[in-house]
Amino acid sequence: MASLREQLAVLAVLLAVAIRLATGRFVVEMESISVVSPTSLRGHHDAAIANFGVPNYGGTLTGVVVYPDKGRTGCNAFGGGPFRSKSGRPVILLVDRGDCYFALKAYNGQQNGAAAVIVADTIDEPLLTMDAPEEDNDNEYVEKINIPSALVTQTFGNSLKEALAKGAEEVVVKLDWTESMPHPDERVEYELWTNSNDECGDRCDEQTEFVTNFKGHAQLLEKGGFTRFTPHYITWYCPDAFKPSRECKAQCINNGRYCAPDPEQDFREGYDGKDIVIENLRQLCVHRVANDSGRPWVWWDFVTDYHVRCSMKEKKYSKECAEHVVRSLGLPSDKISKCMGDPEADVDNDVLRTEQLLQIGHGTRGDVTILPTLVINNVQYRGKLERTAVLKAICAGFKESTEPSVCLNPDIETNECLDSNGGCWQDSELNITACKDTFRGRVCQCPVVNNVQFQGDGYNSCIPVGPGRCAINNGGCWSDTKNGQNFSACPDSDLTGCRCPYGFHGDGYKCEDVDECKEKLACNCPECSCKNTWGGYDCKCKGNLLYIKSEDTCIAKSASKFGWLMTLFILACVVGAGTAAYVFYKYRLRSYMDSEIMAIMSQYMPLDNHNNETRPLREDTAA
Repeated sequence: MASLREQLAVLAVLLAVAIRLATGRFVVEMESISVVSPTSLRGHHDAAIANFGVPNYGGTLTGVVVYPDKGRTGCNAFGGGPFRSKSGRPVILLVDRGDCYFALKAYNGQQNGAAAVIVADTIDEPLLTMDAPEEDNDNEYVEKINIPSALVTQTFGNSLKEALAKGAEEVVVKLDWTESMPHPDERVEYELWTNSNDECGDRCDEQTEFVTNFKGHAQLLEKGGFTRFTPHYITWYCPDAFKPSRECKAQCINNGRYCAPDPEQDFREGYDGKDIVIENLRQLCVHRVANDSGRPWVWWDFVTDYHVRCSMKEKKYSKECAEHVVRSLGLPSDKISKCMGDPEADVDNDVLRTEQLLQIGHGTRGDVTILPTLVINNVQYRGKLERTAVLKAICAGFKESTEPSVCLNPDIETNECLDSNGGCWQDSELNITACKDTFRGRVCQCPVVNNVQFQGDGYNSCIPVGPGRCAINNGGCWSDTKNGQNFSACPDSDLTGCRCPYGFHGDGYKCEDVDECKEKLACNCPECSCKNTWGGYDCKCKGNLLYIKSEDTCIAKSASKFGWLMTLFILACVVGAGTAAYVFYKYRLRSYMDSEIMAIMSQYMPLDNHNNETRPLREDTAA
């Protein structure tokens, strides 16, 4: 039995935590409910996502609302057969708040065939998050809940009940989670607030099982660059008045700055709270060091190995065991020790100080108040911490058509392209479709085939464009072959469009032969005889005449020979005249240049033929 002083110490720590939480911010995560019928109720309403079961993140559910005649609080098992709707749609059970845990209402509804449960508030108040019951209660059924649940306001709940009371038609609603999870880009960022303690009951067992089961998916996503994961650990502080106490020293490090509850809730035996804080700090540093080395996914290996090899239940929860795990994974022990710092020093620890600051909510994320807590794209995840459920929530965080292949597994999503091709365009002969399966549903998007882009609305048409388009189904243009001749309306020189080739007319998607003879487009000379052919015509001249296609006329073959001779003669004359002119020009130019040079030189030096005189070089040499 703990002493009064010990109890006061525990109370003081819890009081400090309570003060922080009371001043904190808790965000209620929402989904949307829209009424499909009756038309008088059409509209959109907010609903608070429950923190149990499996919310359908990224998806929708349309069903018929059923309000039971008996047991309207849903606290007891429903008698009779399963719930059914007249139209065959899924049943969405409406129950009243009160008398039992929210989770029990959802479980009883699920057991009687409901696809989802809506809890109507009985108080006019803001929406709140429906949480699972505390661990000390018989709550084994909570982990068996696999349907979504939500809380709606009293006003909206009463409107649904009034419409159901009239009984004129089914009340059909659509539960929509498509915007409950932000999905801005091709990478999802998520974080898990956890604890190294494995002796804290169901909550610890839940997070340990989740880490073990989700490890494969987490490492696959991180290695592929699809996600960025960050682990976090909650710590508290010891009030100044109790820092010198033995109890505070047993639960805290760094002079009461960072604390964790005693795992056995007995200060005299077993492990202390500070043991938990130190190991939490080590696991944070393992992730930091592994991240710096480009292997952040090693954190999952360390945590799972530590749980197996260093279990608190087996009294192996120690520094020595942790260091063995560190070495087995090839991590540098010195860097991890440096990251951890000195737990006994009366100074702030940068790592743990950062964790305490991150516990406070920011943006769309509320304060982290319970363990475990999963945050995806800065939104707190609601629902049970289970491998498939969490993977679905992460997949909902990717921008459409950027999700990895693991998100398109039939176990977690339905391929809508398998049903009537999703209503998208397709070419059955080429086995090409515009239907692209995504986690959030199908999109009709013209594909890229053999580096050729198809363009269109994706629903009614997709046409290849750009270089190489004619190699795929002739670019969607007309093409035909007869008598060994092939004609195509897809010009290789054009990047888009279709154009009937010469000899055909049409819009390019359908081309017909032009009858040049009948339409008097060619072979119209008096001596011509025209015969139409597919894609052209054959024109012959009567007698000993030759057909000149460019002139569309017939000439005599002899005249043709004479014409060629005359042409050659004229050409020879032109070439001869040109050559003579060039020779004459060259001679005249040379003569002119010679005379000019002689005239210039005569001004500076005597010439032999200039008056036959010889001038002396110097005047004083004369006789």
